[in-house]
Amino acid sequence: MKRNMGTADKFIRILLALIVGVLYYTNVINGTVAIVLGVLAVAFLLTSFISFCPLYLPFGINTNKK
Repeated sequence: MKRNMGTADKFIRILLALIVGVLYYTNVINGTVAIVLGVLAVAFLLTSFISFCPLYLPFGINTNKK
């Protein structure tokens, strides 16, 4: 896997995942919305840590500065 995510992209994804976590912890979101956003937050964290987003490939997006 070739890295295709830059620092700013990773920071934004981690920040969004943390926001979803806080909203869930404070019971602002619950039910189906919480599950969907939770799965999305986990995907954001996972892709941030490996610096690779599979959805970027078909669109040719690369935010990684060389």
